[in-house]
Amino acid sequence: MIWTAPFLFFVVSFLFSMLGMGGAQLYIPILFWMGLDFKTEAIPLGIVLSLVSSLSATLIYLRKRLIDWHIAIPFGLAMVVGAPLGTWVNYVVSTRSVIVFFSVLTILGAMVMLSGWTPKKKVMTPAGKLLLGIFGGVGLGFDAGLIGRGGGAMVVPLLVLFGIGSKTAAATSMFVVICSTSASLISHLVAGAHPIWALWVACSLAVFAGGNLGARFMSGKMKPKGVRVAFGIVLMIVAIILMVRDVWMK
Repeated sequence: MIWTAPFLFFVVSFLFSMLGMGGAQLYIPILFWMGLDFKTEAIPLGIVLSLVSSLSATLIYLRKRLIDWHIAIPFGLAMVVGAPLGTWVNYVVSTRSVIVFFSVLTILGAMVMLSGWTPKKKVMTPAGKLLLGIFGGVGLGFDAGLIGRGGGAMVVPLLVLFGIGSKTAAATSMFVVICSTSASLISHLVAGAHPIWALWVACSLAVFAGGNLGARFMSGKMKPKGVRVAFGIVLMIVAIILMVRDVWMK
């Protein structure tokens, strides 16, 4: 069953790259349900796939000049600082606690996506973008290290909240996810991850292709409302299943 993952993750990467997310919020629970250990196998591989998908999409966004570097650079660097701390906490607390935190943040991300709310446009100063990047990056970097997510599900809503256009927010988020997942991956490998190398390579190739195609589609004329709603529902279902099956019933 685990070897069906590359085909499934190609689709996940295609869709999530259009939303500025690496996809770890689906990779990790799916790998867990397929039999991998949540902490030492599912989370590290989910981080790898999020990194590969984000890198693939970012290459397209660079050519389209959609990334806001005034936010992307401080945000990415700050997430690199926060991620190792989150990884350390991951190996200190119980697996059940990590699953609960993962589920709660997944629900919050789903609610943001389903709401479709966008604020009035704001013009942010370079200083404002710097502060947003630093404080937002440290907090979401901790989140990335703790539960193996690159933070895209929270970065995009945060940027939109401060008036950044949806396409720019998604593209900027992909660069930020690269920074956070790189730091998280190194931290997890040092802390005791158990790689299954053949599976890592197969899934990485699949999500690289999916992320590249999704970014090409998004940077064109795609209208993301339908995808936002669909994946908001999917994220909500995943979070509920995790809470019911892997927390309350154990």
